[in-house]
Amino acid sequence: MELKQIQQIPLTSTSTSISSPVKHKKSITNIDYSFSENPNPAPSLLLYLTNAVFFAAVYFLLVSWRDKIRHSKPLHVISSSEMAALLAFAASFVYLLGFFGIIGSNPPQEQEQQEEEEKLKKKKENDDDHVVTPPPPPPAAIKSDPIIISSDDEEIVKGVAEGRIPSYSLESKLGDCKRAAAIRRKALERITGKSLDGLPLESFDYESILGQCCEMPVGYVQIPVGIAGPLLLDGEEYSVPMATTEGCLVASTNRGCKAIYASGGATSVVLRDGMTRAPVVRFSTAKRAAQLKLFLEDPLSFDTIATAFNKSSRFARLQTIKCAIAGKNLYMRFTCSTGDAMGMNMVSKGVQNVLDFLQTDFPDMDIIGISGNFCSDKKPAAVNWIEGRGKSVVCEAIIKEEVVNKVLKTDVASLVELNMLKNLTGSAMAGALGGFNAHAANIVSALYIATGQDPAQNIESSHCITMMEAVNEGKDLHISVTMPSIEVGTVGGGTQLASQAACLNLLGVKGASNKVPGANSRRLATVVAGAVLAGELSLMSAIAAGQLVKSHMKYNRSSNKP
Repeated sequence: MELKQIQQIPLTSTSTSISSPVKHKKSITNIDYSFSENPNPAPSLLLYLTNAVFFAAVYFLLVSWRDKIRHSKPLHVISSSEMAALLAFAASFVYLLGFFGIIGSNPPQEQEQQEEEEKLKKKKENDDDHVVTPPPPPPAAIKSDPIIISSDDEEIVKGVAEGRIPSYSLESKLGDCKRAAAIRRKALERITGKSLDGLPLESFDYESILGQCCEMPVGYVQIPVGIAGPLLLDGEEYSVPMATTEGCLVASTNRGCKAIYASGGATSVVLRDGMTRAPVVRFSTAKRAAQLKLFLEDPLSFDTIATAFNKSSRFARLQTIKCAIAGKNLYMRFTCSTGDAMGMNMVSKGVQNVLDFLQTDFPDMDIIGISGNFCSDKKPAAVNWIEGRGKSVVCEAIIKEEVVNKVLKTDVASLVELNMLKNLTGSAMAGALGGFNAHAANIVSALYIATGQDPAQNIESSHCITMMEAVNEGKDLHISVTMPSIEVGTVGGGTQLASQAACLNLLGVKGASNKVPGANSRRLATVVAGAVLAGELSLMSAIAAGQLVKSHMKYNRSSNKP
């Protein structure tokens, strides 16, 4: 996929050396390098005189016309002094337009710059005629992805390395995101004394991450994307993109997809769809906190609160409010639908609207924080395991006996026994919270990175219980995964980047749904659950058949020595 090329903007229009009397004053707005003053003050003096004439003429005409209006004199009768003021106004106005380059020729500063550029260009052409170009270095001496810093950028690199120029301000000052990343990268190497040669810089659209994905970039990390599938889910086939550096993961998930496909496919159901946010507030007494709790959980109050909450977005719709008290502190867990967005920002805005609304009737309410961890985001929590967060999905399939034997290389009885002792009993012995599975986090993380989700939300999104049972007189295997808190979106955040958008497009869920709000994000959640089902089926089969170590020794060990 061809990425957008960012045009480089030169720091200065002149190319003088450091010892030159005319220094790079016109390089970057608001960055001071202690430059010398302009040696030619004539244009500045003329500009000051023109400004004085302009404002004097305007003032005289306003005063004159005000007197005419007061004495009921016609405005179209112009005296000689008014005529002179009008001419002075027009002349000064035309000069100012020309000076700032709006009309006419370039202002004196730009003319000087153009003349200097032409002189330097001619000098360079003459020098090139007498310079013998050295032969290119041998292929072994050429490094991949070279970072070229011009003489103009060298001044900025020094400023960043010395702390005179804030690194975070380069994008706004330069107006060129790629150039800013290259300068920041070079400055970082000088500050740390460490090389970043293996970190790519080229072939990335840095403008696409500005203000939304990553601050102060110096390059990007390459993660290979593999394809597992086709996954036959709910009657549709999906090629599942997985971004991972773990060997065997894509191959194992692909084998699970093959077994599901050969058995007629899997089915899924979205049980709940609601993102949560839980602010914490404090009162002077526990009784007062309980009064607010009763008000919020009263069905008669819901419509009023929902009206305040829903003002934040046309997609945000409040679903439930559940409260918990700890002494005089109240935790309010709001749950709302968020369309095709993952919805953290959306629900936070709605909660803020409700808090502002409640402050009127509860002026003694002290808002401690918009999030009190009763949500709970990016942490393993029983509330998400029980109540759900994001999309709650169950996915199941019946794997035929011959498929278990031929594709998975094991038998139904062994899988059922292993699942009971490993995923259920073993996890209970470990005191697992939502971890009653073999490796759901592997598949969730790989899919999240490939499709631009928040990788940190893999923590609660990987909550999963895997169930296996012999059916059809013990011949076939019924397998299911129940995942109560899959947090995904198809708009916003990393989903807008080119690579991640391509993976979403491969699944047919890119962007917002034109038919039913939230349909694409729910569909993505079912694909996540379906892929987890395939991964669980394959890994458990490998363990039951004693193939796990053998497979990793074969596929997860590189023969390339560093």
